[in-house]
Amino acid sequence: MYGAITGDIVGSPYEFDKSKKTKDFPLFIAASRYTDDSMMTVAVAEALLDTLGMDREKRRSEVIHSMQKWGRRYPDAGYGGRFYSWLYERHPQPYNSWGNGSAMRVSSAGWLFDSLEETLEAAEDTAIVTHNHPEGIKGAKCTAAVIWAARNGWSKDQIRAYVQKEFYPLRKTCDEIRPDYHFDVSCQGTVPPAVTAFLEGESFEDVIRTAVSLGGDCDTLTCIAGGMAEAFYGIPAKMKTDCRKRLEFDMLRVLDRFDMHLQVLGIRTE
Repeated sequence: MYGAITGDIVGSPYEFDKSKKTKDFPLFIAASRYTDDSMMTVAVAEALLDTLGMDREKRRSEVIHSMQKWGRRYPDAGYGGRFYSWLYERHPQPYNSWGNGSAMRVSSAGWLFDSLEETLEAAEDTAIVTHNHPEGIKGAKCTAAVIWAARNGWSKDQIRAYVQKEFYPLRKTCDEIRPDYHFDVSCQGTVPPAVTAFLEGESFEDVIRTAVSLGGDCDTLTCIAGGMAEAFYGIPAKMKTDCRKRLEFDMLRVLDRFDMHLQVLGIRTE
């Protein structure tokens, strides 16, 4: 999950079309901070860890509980208006969203399950509690599937073919996307560019820089691409350390628990 959270932090100063659309920028500056993307990534990871081996109804219930708990604990992380209201609802219901929030929070699902089928089910469960629009579900499933495939040794050509067959056409290169790409909070406008940035990047850091260079909803796009990049390349120790320095203690506890669980399973993240 450090890849997704690092992407969020690095991209955060350039959100809302503030990127100069270049790969040449300092990775961490004073304004680099976690946003709602990181907060909900942690919330979903905790919920999935707490419900491993349980049925899907229990998993969805725990995702709701965890997201509301973390969202209320950190109410100023930058949530969208409709989601912010959902955080405080007594009986929260999905609201047919196709926004990219379902994709930015799903990275842990790509790590915690043995099969692609289980991964896709878990991704749907993390999305559908708010983002029950087909595009919202698709964005989460695509993101988790790419992470699962990357950590299981698929080549980038195999991943590209899978995404194009099951989820999105990837017709443009990053150089073609960049000039006209602007702020877009939809899954269909964010996940395909994030996948393309991952596919074109030549290292973890290069994926992060490529994603930021596209502009738009920079923190979320880079969060999604960073999660994919970590599964394929691992994450440099220095960047992981810089990420941890910017997180709250209780967030780090969940990340440490997550890493320990993967270690017990013999899954390497670096």
